[in-house]
Amino acid sequence: MIGGWGELALAFGVFLASHGVPVQPPVKRRLIAALGPGGYLVAYGALSVAVLAWLIVAAGRAPHVPVLPWAAWQAWVPNLAMPAVCLLIAFGTAAPNPLSFGGARDDRFDPARPGIAGLTRHPLLWALALWAAAHAFANPDLAHLLMFGGLAGFAILGTRIIDRRNRRLLGVAEWQRLAASTSNLPLAAFAAGRWRPRRGPALARLIIAVALWAMLVFSHAPVIGVSPVPTYF
Repeated sequence: MIGGWGELALAFGVFLASHGVPVQPPVKRRLIAALGPGGYLVAYGALSVAVLAWLIVAAGRAPHVPVLPWAAWQAWVPNLAMPAVCLLIAFGTAAPNPLSFGGARDDRFDPARPGIAGLTRHPLLWALALWAAAHAFANPDLAHLLMFGGLAGFAILGTRIIDRRNRRLLGVAEWQRLAASTSNLPLAAFAAGRWRPRRGPALARLIIAVALWAMLVFSHAPVIGVSPVPTYF
């Protein structure tokens, strides 16, 4: 039976494969043909959550090797980051966005009004990177630093890989047309004056974000075994 560091390494390898293989164009086309666009997104999301859950459990089972001292303020880092993570997930899931994964109804994408893609072309990957980096602060032992650091690096590298692949598949001219008012780095297009929100955020998406945040807060202790609520500053 695999345990300790071996399980963590295996879980991370499966995580990488589960995210890398299904999005390859030939594989993705076959899966969409078999499951439909909605079924593909549901299956891909369920697989991602299941493998991520295993990876978190595997990190908890690995030998505890402290790397940095822990202080109470570190618990505030994920608490401050998670509202932004939930907003990125709520607005990035199933929104028209042919420039990244997680989008839907891509035929409705308007390059002049890119929505969440104007904030960042890859909202779900940046949500993963922010979640992982913030939780690394609160878990400064070797196994969790390897896991969260690896996830953050995977997410950030993934944004560049997807951009390169889309530029190749779409052609440089078409990719530049679609991406003109967007940026990879969050808020870079806004800072450069290439994107401005055209309307307020959708109420339904805000409600989803709040509901997701509340679910994560209240389920953290029973599922993970640790309360995410800091006791003091």
